[in-house]
Amino acid sequence: MTKIKVKQLRSGIKRPQNQKRTLEALGLKRIGQVVEHDATPSVLGMINKVKHLVSTEEA
Repeated sequence: MTKIKVKQLRSGIKRPQNQKRTLEALGLKRIGQVVEHDATPSVLGMINKVKHLVSTEEA
């Protein structure tokens, strides 16, 4: 399965609670942090929910 790298670019402060929880579920805690996940439909849906806060690239 393909891997995807997710990097947090913007803060979760002053965002709705569901977006904060989505960042936490992706394993992102601070700006500049990069995590790697399998590109499953559930992960891609979480990324889509916070796409304005993160950047992605294939690993």
